[in-house]
Amino acid sequence: MGLWTMIARKMARNKWLQLNLWFGLTICVALFCSMPLYSNAISQRTFVRELQEVQSQKSVYPGMVEISTTVSSHVMDEATKQKIADAEAFVKTIPQQMGIEARSFYEQKFTQKMRIYGVTATDEEKRWQNTTGGFKSLTNMNKRVRLIDGRMPSDRQDGIIEALVTQPFLFDLKRGLGDELVVESMSDKGQRFRVIPVGIMETDPMADPYLPFLTDEVVDGFMIPEQQFDREFSQGGKATIMNIEWRYAMNFEQLTLEAVDRFVAADHAVRRYFQTGIGVAEVNIPVTDTVASYQGKQQKLEIMMLSLYAPVMLMLAFYLYMAANLIIERQKTEISVLRSRGASRSQIMLVYTLEGLLLGASALALGPLIGIMITKLLGASSGFLSFVQRSALEVSLGSGAYRIAASAVGAAILLILIPAMLATRATIVDHKRQMARMTRMSIWHKTGLDIIFVGFAIYLLYTFNKQQEDLKKLALDSSSFQIDPMLFLMPAVFALGAGLLILRVYPWLVRLIYWAGRRWWSPALYHSLVVISRSSGQYLTIKVFLIMTVATGLFSANAARTINDNMESKIRYASGADVVLMTEWNNDSEGVVAQQSGAGMVGSKRIQYAEPPYQLVQGLAGVESTARVFRRDDAIFFERKGGKGGDTTVIGIDTKEFGQTAWMKNGLLHSHINNYLNLIASNPQAVLVSRSIADEIGVKSGDAIRLFWNGLPQAQFIVYGIIDYWPSWNPLPSGFATDNNGKPKMPHLIVGHLSTIQKRLATEPYEVWMKLKDGTTSEQIYSQLEERGVPVKRLNDTEQKLVQSMNDPFRLAINGVMTLGFVISMLICFLGFLLFWVLTLSGRTLQYGVLRAMGIPFVQIIGMLVSEQVLTSGAAIIIGVIIGNLTSDLYVPLFQMSFSTATQVPPFQIVRTTGDYLHLYGIIGFMMLIGLFILVSRLSRIRIAQALKLGEE
Repeated sequence: MGLWTMIARKMARNKWLQLNLWFGLTICVALFCSMPLYSNAISQRTFVRELQEVQSQKSVYPGMVEISTTVSSHVMDEATKQKIADAEAFVKTIPQQMGIEARSFYEQKFTQKMRIYGVTATDEEKRWQNTTGGFKSLTNMNKRVRLIDGRMPSDRQDGIIEALVTQPFLFDLKRGLGDELVVESMSDKGQRFRVIPVGIMETDPMADPYLPFLTDEVVDGFMIPEQQFDREFSQGGKATIMNIEWRYAMNFEQLTLEAVDRFVAADHAVRRYFQTGIGVAEVNIPVTDTVASYQGKQQKLEIMMLSLYAPVMLMLAFYLYMAANLIIERQKTEISVLRSRGASRSQIMLVYTLEGLLLGASALALGPLIGIMITKLLGASSGFLSFVQRSALEVSLGSGAYRIAASAVGAAILLILIPAMLATRATIVDHKRQMARMTRMSIWHKTGLDIIFVGFAIYLLYTFNKQQEDLKKLALDSSSFQIDPMLFLMPAVFALGAGLLILRVYPWLVRLIYWAGRRWWSPALYHSLVVISRSSGQYLTIKVFLIMTVATGLFSANAARTINDNMESKIRYASGADVVLMTEWNNDSEGVVAQQSGAGMVGSKRIQYAEPPYQLVQGLAGVESTARVFRRDDAIFFERKGGKGGDTTVIGIDTKEFGQTAWMKNGLLHSHINNYLNLIASNPQAVLVSRSIADEIGVKSGDAIRLFWNGLPQAQFIVYGIIDYWPSWNPLPSGFATDNNGKPKMPHLIVGHLSTIQKRLATEPYEVWMKLKDGTTSEQIYSQLEERGVPVKRLNDTEQKLVQSMNDPFRLAINGVMTLGFVISMLICFLGFLLFWVLTLSGRTLQYGVLRAMGIPFVQIIGMLVSEQVLTSGAAIIIGVIIGNLTSDLYVPLFQMSFSTATQVPPFQIVRTTGDYLHLYGIIGFMMLIGLFILVSRLSRIRIAQALKLGEE
């Protein structure tokens, strides 16, 4: 009991320090909890959304499971009956195998087709009556169909079978309801059945919203009660069963990411069973590909989030260590006294361990709840420091989150016990000796960890860049090599190492400043320079901490802006304009559709196209400008003199229209794209060629080049310019095609005038590119075209692709985590700054009291404090900004691995936004002003008499 009392008193004496330490532990727990919570929640939301999109894309319920099989045996022997029974039993286990409930289910069975005629039919009528049909059964028939006439059939035992029929089938029979019919088997046995249609059925769309039974799918036949069908045919064998169908409507909303592997395994099991089942089977599960695509995606997302969290976690770890170290620094005298009076190290460590467990338990109680709030905050992010009104993520705390939280608490407690363990090694004599030697080199610099960290981070960066170059040379994708999560930890390691490396030489810089102006410095600045140069180790912790937080915040901001900009630029560049559409063109192919490989040709005849009126797509409401863009991917070019050539893509444009409509990122060409358009505008024969053509055949401006494609005469053009990029054209090699030298085959491009291409080569279908005014949607464009009677063959909406990209779980995770990292960096920076300087000020009460007693004015003491802040915190912040920018330049390109290397056009570029820097500088400026205000307020309350009395004691 006495031990707990001592712990409680000790924690009460240092309540503000303990509160800061508890805050760091709680944030640490919340971060670790939010990682699995967010990855699960965002992946599940995206997963369900993609399943729902299956319905709009394929016009089928996402949870549909359809199985249809024939019965290969033509004899209903015992083996066949058993196979059918086993198949029915297996189908009933499908929901259990998939791990989700069935909202609806039905089974259909069909017998072989048989001749049908009236019981009173004459021999002549039997001869010309060609109507055939079979018996069929349906699960819950009474609830699934709607009667439009008659009644439901009953299960009679007198040899007569009552049945439901469709209106078209009854019309074909030329009989009415209640007329007795004969159904005669066409096999050698000639089995006959007496049937009476008692009701006419049709589809009841209200009977089952998930799995409606469509009567028009199989119109010919007699629907009889399921029990009677099984008795007469499934078990009785009076007629051969030819087909069986099972249909499920599964509750796809119950399908979680944890059940993906189970669902895929069940899908494989179903297909495998019916491959060797009772006949030729067809299994249709529309969401199979979507579900299978999520196999392993959850693990990849968690690895990526762990990598993104790494800098923030490292910063938090440093904060916890700093707070614990500050607490121990204040208690070193107490610890050394206890050691000198016989207390063992284990006893002292027991006290601090119990103290850490108390803080950890309280953090574990509150941290997961804050983790839920963080997760919901991340779910509302639509970009870096941007939030939207979005439905809240469904988050629930599970055992996994608590296990991670407990592990984080355990690791954090071990971390904060390190300063205590080191402090227990010193006696009172050692402690006084250490206090007198504040200029000693830190353990970081003694062991050379700064050089090790920087060297290791640069080595991994070099390895990554080498791999990226190999991928581009081989035209491979980023997924071709295994991503090491350690790469994403490197920015934090590099920032820490670079900060320590600069701080290794910083004291010498301060001494140089002191020596250079020692004759002119004011007393306040003179005092600050002397204190900092002689006690550099005292300020090392706060300087490293500030460098880490500022660098981490800048890296998070630059990384998020870069990823968002490159994703959006990639989509806009690939599309070329806001809306790209292709209309139907009339031609003389007589119904034959020309394929892309030989478009424009039907046999030996060239297809002649009739260009639709372009005015119909001009002047639409909400459209700022339009442009006609012809594209041909199988054209052939060659140089007139040397005869060198190859295949190429041809793009035909109207220069004025294209310049007003197309989207092109600045910096991709040596000059603005409009300058290239103006260059060729004056000559109808002028063309622009890609650099790949210029390098391969050596053409330059002014050279002639010939162009043609299948079935066309050659046309000559003049090269006016060489380009590296062009809207919608990918200059990177794709696939494994190689040239004669074994190098990846580079794509080629020739850009010319549309009118010249149409006159000298051929008039063929072109695309219409549109630049929309703000607020205009593709649906509005499509409806206007429909009103004008313009048949749209294809429409590509860039805005929809951008929205889909913004909802991608990986992009949401990046934006959310980077935003969180920036906010937490600034918050921790403020708290750490305030904590350190308040403790430093309180530890120097005697010094300031003596200075005041010596007659130094209060204004000069404030000047000492301000200059000390500038030389320590201010310098650390400036260093942090420099290292943050350098870290961004070196390590933001790591996120190229989130993109497809073969389609990353425009090239990956680092993006910096002035607003982010203004946010950073504003927060830091506010932090320092508030900190100085608090420090000055505390300084103004120092009583000289009490300070001197404290010194006497």
